[in-house]
Amino acid sequence: MNQLLTIFNGATIFPKIDLHGAYKLLRIKEGDEHLPFFRTKYGSYEYLVMPFGLNNAPSSFQNLVNDIFADLLDIFVVVYFDDIMVFSSSEEEHVKHMASVLQRMRDNNLFAKASKCVFHASSVEYLCYVVSSEGPKMDSSTVQQILNWPQPKNIKALQSFLGFANFIIVSLKIIPKKSLLSLPSLKNILLSSSMRKLL
Repeated sequence: MNQLLTIFNGATIFPKIDLHGAYKLLRIKEGDEHLPFFRTKYGSYEYLVMPFGLNNAPSSFQNLVNDIFADLLDIFVVVYFDDIMVFSSSEEEHVKHMASVLQRMRDNNLFAKASKCVFHASSVEYLCYVVSSEGPKMDSSTVQQILNWPQPKNIKALQSFLGFANFIIVSLKIIPKKSLLSLPSLKNILLSSSMRKLL
């Protein structure tokens, strides 16, 4: 997200396209169909396309969309798995950018899920942020999630909280890492008697 702060600089129009059936766009390599198989009481079946849940499915799909939009990435397109965001500074640019992206989708048999797409928007939710001409800001539901985070009761819950907090802090660079413990809620959690027992 840090680099997006500079990429979006000057953009005023932010359409977002959600791809439909993302992993189903990846054909299993011919000859390897027998590898991700499953059995039922009616017999054994092989996948012809990438099923959800395989270890390499996310990175394989990200590679696919990165290859399709390679020359447009970070110029006027940002892609994260099945979410494509286009950013333009003018109406004229917007029309050209969208035509280019939609043509790529058509050429590569990518389909959009209309109910999750946003077109010609001055602000859009993207990866826990609201992106507008003023730059990315944290989505209010993410802020609420942080404020309402339950006090961790074990090490795993603490690690989960710290991982999420680190993602937010580092990605936005709103607080230097050194001052992480100066956050009152985090400090209270870490200093609570139940946490001291865990640590």
